[in-house]
Amino acid sequence: MRRVSSDRIIALAMLTPSVIAIAIFVYGFIGFTGFSSFTNWNSLVPDFSTVGWRNYERLFSAIPTDRFLLDLRNTVSFTILFLIACIVLGFLLAVLLDQRVKGEGIFRSIFLFPMAISFIVTGVVWRWLLNPGTVQTGSSGVNLLFEKIGLGFLRWGWFTDPTIWHIKPDTGLGQFLVGIGLDGIASPYFGVPVAIFSLVIAATWQMSGYTMAMFLAGLRGIPEELREAARVDGANEIQIYRHVIIPLLQPITLSAVIVLGHISLKIFDLVVSMTGPGPAFATDVPAFFMWDTTFRGNNFAQGAAIATILLVSVAVLIVPYLINTMRTEAEL
Repeated sequence: MRRVSSDRIIALAMLTPSVIAIAIFVYGFIGFTGFSSFTNWNSLVPDFSTVGWRNYERLFSAIPTDRFLLDLRNTVSFTILFLIACIVLGFLLAVLLDQRVKGEGIFRSIFLFPMAISFIVTGVVWRWLLNPGTVQTGSSGVNLLFEKIGLGFLRWGWFTDPTIWHIKPDTGLGQFLVGIGLDGIASPYFGVPVAIFSLVIAATWQMSGYTMAMFLAGLRGIPEELREAARVDGANEIQIYRHVIIPLLQPITLSAVIVLGHISLKIFDLVVSMTGPGPAFATDVPAFFMWDTTFRGNNFAQGAAIATILLVSVAVLIVPYLINTMRTEAEL
């Protein structure tokens, strides 16, 4: 009994400093940020007089700025495109490597290599590659490559393109939406900024290898007997993947969506190093807006409100997944 008690005391003594540090520097600061979002602290001098929900109301209103609404549009567009691109590309790469190709280890290392660098480096490199050039200097990067190989018609403005793909009110669908009172959908707020594709390409290049590794591990964990049984029943390879393999990979897909989703919701470093807010805030995101508002504008309460919304959005995505995972482990 004395031995057990002493071991418990030693364990508590080892864990207590970490618990205290996490309580102060994680949850304490989260609580302070949430409290600050309800104050009037919008200068270098702290002002903790409460203003209720005013900071949140300003974010979701077009007065004095609608930047946050545009950021939400950009985040939704980026998240959807990023998830689709990473999952599809990662799955296809995993399927190819699962064929036991010669030099599999080399290819696997090449696909995983982008994860060894930070989003800052990725942003700088892809900013060079996707720099469209100017009229005075001519094309550069990928556009210059298109010209050299005779595909000049593929030249694009990339992250400098201010175009917003959206449903226009003067089209048939737009007139229908206006007629049923949904004219708000037929506006740039519900469109997809063309410039956001540059961020999607760069982020997919870095994270598709991670998705590939997840799917490859899942594929290698599926017993070969299941595939053989499907072949005996007359299924071809496409049907095997559609009816056998892909359903078994659903937990892997869900995990990939959760991991990639929380990365896309709080993306910041890639935007800072690659595009900034972009033309007409076409590549602006809430995290960049929060940093700009807090440390450039000294509007600390407004920045705290943006940070709190980001925290809630990430928690809405991750917390249900964690609860479901813990329940599944408890049942096992």
